[in-house]
Amino acid sequence: MNKATRILHVLGNLDRGGAETFIMNIYRHIERSRIQFDFMVHTMDKWAYDDEILSLGGQIYRVPPYRIVNHVQYESEWSKFLKNNNSYKMIHGHMTSTASVYLKLAKRKGITTASHSHNTSSGQGVSAIIKDMLQVPLKSMADYLFACSMAAGKWCYGKDFHERTNFHMIQNAIDTEKFIYNPFVRNLKREELGIESKFIIGHIGRFNAQKNHSFLIDIFKNIYDQNRNAILLLVGDGVLRKNIEKKVEKLGLKDNVIFTGVRSDIPELLCAMDVFLLPSLYEGLPVTLVEAQANGLRCIISDVITQEAKVTNLLEYLPLQESASYWARKILEFEKGYERENMQKVMANAGFDIKNVAKWLEDFYCEVS
Repeated sequence: MNKATRILHVLGNLDRGGAETFIMNIYRHIERSRIQFDFMVHTMDKWAYDDEILSLGGQIYRVPPYRIVNHVQYESEWSKFLKNNNSYKMIHGHMTSTASVYLKLAKRKGITTASHSHNTSSGQGVSAIIKDMLQVPLKSMADYLFACSMAAGKWCYGKDFHERTNFHMIQNAIDTEKFIYNPFVRNLKREELGIESKFIIGHIGRFNAQKNHSFLIDIFKNIYDQNRNAILLLVGDGVLRKNIEKKVEKLGLKDNVIFTGVRSDIPELLCAMDVFLLPSLYEGLPVTLVEAQANGLRCIISDVITQEAKVTNLLEYLPLQESASYWARKILEFEKGYERENMQKVMANAGFDIKNVAKWLEDFYCEVS
């Protein structure tokens, strides 16, 4: 029997973020006798998906985070890795900020390369400027250009990206069956959290500047002032979590804001929510919005998020320039509830079913490697 073709995915870490969750969704559904995934991460720490990857037959390798000043060391670590691991047919880079370094080295070894854009901004400040500069060569360097949305493709590869024959948009697909709304599950999860009769506003995302948590708390403060029965459910973790916890305490919201940390029961938590709130400063095409819509959940989101995310009529875009009180009024329109529909077929017909996307990517890997 032929050995499976091994593909190396390059990520920052293996937490339950959007890009990581998407790749894990693919990994679970590919035929692993044909294709096997390994991972290169930029952390020495263990994260949420490490154990599952090892159980599925994958390997996890590590390089130090890129700090500009350690450019020579970073390049050296990659060179050593590629010299000692010469069986890879393709390197699929999800860290576009440093992809011009490691994909260049891979190409010298004759390895097929792919760059995958999952976002529409690098953020702000000097670090963001440097990341943007590092990404410039990708459109002419990588053998294949992937993006989760047209907006993410334009940001990373330039305005003529869609005319390139090596460009492919890959939907941030999910296992739609897992996200079907279930009222029984809703009641169980609410009971578990001790919030059975509450009006629950939910958010899923890393605590970083991109997700705009500070504004999110301002919105919830306005909601709470009008409805003391409201609860804010914050799912995730990150460097800004302590800052947000301090703000919550300062505003007197401690008893009405739940910090769950990183969770593996996202479908159940979505069932428990009444409104999903995402006031992000920028996004590619959030996996969380795909999951929330599949769950029939009303979503209030910032207008900087691509219209490509609007698979259903459950999304309402609001300007970030509007006040927190304006956002609160829009959310409170749903405090008396609404009928949750089964959106599985809608999501699948729009190309967000993981089985189809995984099969396409599996065949692609076999064809080009």
